[in-house]
Amino acid sequence: MQTDIEIAQSVEIKPITKIATTAGLQANEIEPYGYDKAKINLDPSIVRKQELGKLILVTSINPTPAGEGKSTVAVGLADALNLADKKTMIALREPSLGPVMGLKGGATGGGFAQVVPMADINLHFTGDFHALTSAHDTLAALLDNSIHQGNPLNIDPRRILWKRVVDINDRELRHVTVGLGGPTSGVPREDGFDITVASELMAILTLSTDLMDMKERIKRIVVGYTYSKEPVTVADLGVAGALTVLLKDAIKPNLVQTLAHTPAIIHGGPFANIAQGTNSILATKTALKLADYVVTEAGFGADLGGEKFLDVKVPLLGKTPDTIVIVATVRALKHHGGVALSNLNNEDVTALRNGLENLGQHLTAMNRYGVPVLVAINRFTSDTEAELQVIKDYVQQFGATAYTTEVWAKGGAGAQELAAAVIKKSAQEADFTPLYQADDSAIDKLNTIVQTIYGGTGVELSTKAQKQLQDFEKYGWDKLPIIMAKTQYSFTDDAKKLGAPKYFKIYIREFVPKLGAGFLVALTGNIMTMPGLPKHPAALDIDIDENGTITGLF
Repeated sequence: MQTDIEIAQSVEIKPITKIATTAGLQANEIEPYGYDKAKINLDPSIVRKQELGKLILVTSINPTPAGEGKSTVAVGLADALNLADKKTMIALREPSLGPVMGLKGGATGGGFAQVVPMADINLHFTGDFHALTSAHDTLAALLDNSIHQGNPLNIDPRRILWKRVVDINDRELRHVTVGLGGPTSGVPREDGFDITVASELMAILTLSTDLMDMKERIKRIVVGYTYSKEPVTVADLGVAGALTVLLKDAIKPNLVQTLAHTPAIIHGGPFANIAQGTNSILATKTALKLADYVVTEAGFGADLGGEKFLDVKVPLLGKTPDTIVIVATVRALKHHGGVALSNLNNEDVTALRNGLENLGQHLTAMNRYGVPVLVAINRFTSDTEAELQVIKDYVQQFGATAYTTEVWAKGGAGAQELAAAVIKKSAQEADFTPLYQADDSAIDKLNTIVQTIYGGTGVELSTKAQKQLQDFEKYGWDKLPIIMAKTQYSFTDDAKKLGAPKYFKIYIREFVPKLGAGFLVALTGNIMTMPGLPKHPAALDIDIDENGTITGLF
């Protein structure tokens, strides 16, 4: 059996200029990065269709080591819609080197449902993440330099919020001491690193509507507090212009293609467990202007990426999904039902029924928004007809229909039934209803997320978190949208509690105000904004030969 990268390397890639033409872009609207990649910069003088295309949000159950294939299904569905003669584009996130070199792998789909060039996208791509890392760390350097050079803003080194970042999982950098070496080496203080995808600049890049909007958002970033406990912003430091210059190209969405030559826009890559988990406003909006159907995805399960897409991105995007697709696998559901990874290839209807509660909670949560919901079963060869039928029967009680897909092996041809259902559902009138109102209090928003999306009873706040909310109310930050930083593996804040637990609370240990992005991050349980690498990282299996042929990427 061919690996993902072997399949990607074996298929002809069309010149990006031809893909741009297919998408409806003019020559002056793309900036080619070699043969098969380009930046998009829409010409506002070109008249395009007034009505935005249909938006299809692909999300999933809580991920497991057994695999779900959310991005793979998203790509296959888009190819299937094109096979149905619907002008379709994809809008996806960019992969981070952390998962690529670690455990999860890349984010380009798999098998015959991939975006290409697979290796480039999973590695350096067009340099967006490098630009974000440089801009973020430039701000850190300028902040520390201001303190070193007489500290005119009276910044308290003990109350600095702005950490440094690097785009790889590196647990050694979670907590460091900087400024050692005497008076010429800065002011000693405790510091730390986050992964680039957790940076507020990443969030800002993906939520900005244009370059100047990004600049204004950067100005609002809170980097720390003064000795009198007043917030200090980038505007106070006077460096928003310099940071925007570093991001002037990164803000432009990236154009690539699927193996079936469906135009794909890949841009931005915040993790959904520690950030908002969606691709950029610009990417999605560009696709909606160009295509009749746009397939997009949100990171991890519907409890994280799905909820954040609907409650944080949608109000800024100005377009609600026309259909939501929840991806599940027999294998993952059996794992949620208590089956060990080593036994997942054996039929086990009882365990499957137990694990279906996880899917059920996601269906309940997504149905809450008033958008038609479908289920895509990403089929594995070990799945039995009896197991598949159990899922199809189960979802009917939630008013949904499940469709078996085989996109890994067949590409778009493996999702034609799902595509037909998406076309039918998207033609229906949706009645989108937000989960909470903008002027709801932070505590009300938190409880609503836990009760409605997770199936829990509410939140428990640490003493620090309670004090922070009091301070935020004083600054007028208490009504901002909420980004839950929570384990992706469970509805709870305990990664080991699989399935659909009940009667639990989510523990909020602290908040991080991200005013530039426009939300409050609630850090739950023991969630880390700098992950670590596994015992056997994928990097051990990645190699390149004398001909430049890469192996091991997935």
